[in-house]
Amino acid sequence: MPVKLRAWSPNDLSSLVQYANNPAIAGFMNDQFPHPYTEETGRDFIAMASQEDPLHIFAIEVEGQAVGGIGIHPRTNIERKNAEMGYWLGEPFWGRGIITEAVKQLVAYGFQTFDINRIFARPFGTNLASQRVLQKAGFVLEASFEKTFFKNGEYYDELVYAVRRNG
Repeated sequence: MPVKLRAWSPNDLSSLVQYANNPAIAGFMNDQFPHPYTEETGRDFIAMASQEDPLHIFAIEVEGQAVGGIGIHPRTNIERKNAEMGYWLGEPFWGRGIITEAVKQLVAYGFQTFDINRIFARPFGTNLASQRVLQKAGFVLEASFEKTFFKNGEYYDELVYAVRRNG
């Protein structure tokens, strides 16, 4: 199934809200990713994501439809050679290798576009599917921090996976 990363468009609003408005997704995202996910939230997000140059946040397109999102966020100061990656995928598309392919495409884009040597992601310790995605995409577990994330009244372990430009 072909996976394409592209800029978000106002035409993506309905699919964005349809797939993002899911507590199973929001539960593994930071608090900037709300639940419920409303049309107003979606419009604001698309406007913000569309203004970046170079693009940092992409729609994940499958069969002509935006079914998830992925982004790379270069750091500053002494972390300036690093970028954090985050992603989500609509639940009907889980388990098909889509997000693994999107991660691989974003890693290639990140190293080509930004002056960075390391891309990292920080999945919840309970998000086994995301950990498998990162491993399949060549990321290595660098660290595990006990009970550092606080979401919906509970503490969760934070894992740090990373891939480096030159292995």
